[in-house]
Amino acid sequence: MPTASARHILVATEEKCLQLKAEIEAGADFAEVAQRNSSCPSRMRGGDLGAFRPGQMVKEFDVVVFSGEVGKVLGPVKTQFGYHLVEITRRW
Repeated sequence: MPTASARHILVATEEKCLQLKAEIEAGADFAEVAQRNSSCPSRMRGGDLGAFRPGQMVKEFDVVVFSGEVGKVLGPVKTQFGYHLVEITRRW
């Protein structure tokens, strides 16, 4: 079964998500942006969610993590929790 590790930033609006994505794409550090802006407790670890397998996260999140490009900032991804920016750090 595949495994992935990822980090994310969770915010309430798509607009904020897009704003933060633009900051990161312009050179801002993902972990620092997560610490300052994410509403998820993982913000204390720069958004790091550790390793997980399919089915351990909500469906919308899983789809992105197990099919998206590793190392690229993906999103906004809308889930029941809000809007996420996702960076897949590893998949094996």
